[in-house]
Amino acid sequence: MIKTKNQTNQTITLAIINQKGGVGKSTTSVNLGAALGEQGKKTLVVDLDPQGNSTSGFGIEKVAEMRSVYDGLMDGVSANDLILPTEEKNVDIIPATISLANAEPDLAAAISRETRLKKLFEPLKGAYDYILIDCPPSLGLLTINSLVAADELIVPIQSEFYALEGLSKLIETMKLVKQLLNPSLEIQGVLLTMYDSRTSLARQVADEVREFFKEKVYKTVIPRSVKLAEAPSFGESILLYSPRSTGAETYRSLAKEVIKRG
Repeated sequence: MIKTKNQTNQTITLAIINQKGGVGKSTTSVNLGAALGEQGKKTLVVDLDPQGNSTSGFGIEKVAEMRSVYDGLMDGVSANDLILPTEEKNVDIIPATISLANAEPDLAAAISRETRLKKLFEPLKGAYDYILIDCPPSLGLLTINSLVAADELIVPIQSEFYALEGLSKLIETMKLVKQLLNPSLEIQGVLLTMYDSRTSLARQVADEVREFFKEKVYKTVIPRSVKLAEAPSFGESILLYSPRSTGAETYRSLAKEVIKRG
């Protein structure tokens, strides 16, 4: 069982979302979580991607018999019984295993299929300052559950060609969920990732994203970084793997922006 904080404290649930793969959702989930923890914020990362990259990014081995978020969604296992500690200060995780690959078809036939993640989080309200949901690269029922459970969204966008492609569908889905299931849902911020300031393409994409999303774009920009790419293979956040690197400093900066906006 987790130790709960004063239940009057507010828990902010942030879904890290983009239906495109390879844009930095898991990298951001792990490293933003670690940076929030370093800032003294009790943080829970929820790995809702069947690939389980956030789980392995925290150095947790994904074994078939391990309980995961799937057991909470489909079998009613309490969130308190799914939480695992990480090596990061103030950071826990609800892991994903390969069983989560069955969630989409299983949810399709389930009662209250869009609200199961929100229900799973109910006993955690007040126990954490932040819950970060690492969403899968799709707009299926797992992502819909994230949109229903979240207070706000963080949208990572890679600084590459076609960066804005498909985002209209995400925004349309968000608006529909807001209208029907979660009236308070908003985008907290849009995060530019994999940015290489040496290329004119990256600068052009950044300009287009800022023109489209205006003040929603975070001032912090995540660079393309060898250290950021290496850290998951060691099962560590960038803050543990290379604490003085540019990648670590940018995620610290992002955490401060997230706290300020929250």
